[in-house]
Amino acid sequence: MCLAVPGKILDVKECNGSRIARVQFGGVTREAYLDFVPDAAVGDYVMVHVGFAISRVDSEEAERTYRLLESLSLLEGEGLTPAEDASAE
Repeated sequence: MCLAVPGKILDVKECNGSRIARVQFGGVTREAYLDFVPDAAVGDYVMVHVGFAISRVDSEEAERTYRLLESLSLLEGEGLTPAEDASAE
């Protein structure tokens, strides 16, 4: 199943004519292209699918969606949940 996951834009840089954002999903940060949401800015929440932000959402919708995906354990296989504490081993 393919999912779009909400995340918060932490910063934006230009690279080869594209805007690339560092996006935070819970405790994990990934890069995403902003080509489909050119008006997205630092602090905005975006829905990210396969490395591309596909829409902006407000913070309440992002949080609600993230909690739902987390409760269904749909984020674990995507590597978007914080890793277990390695020092506990």
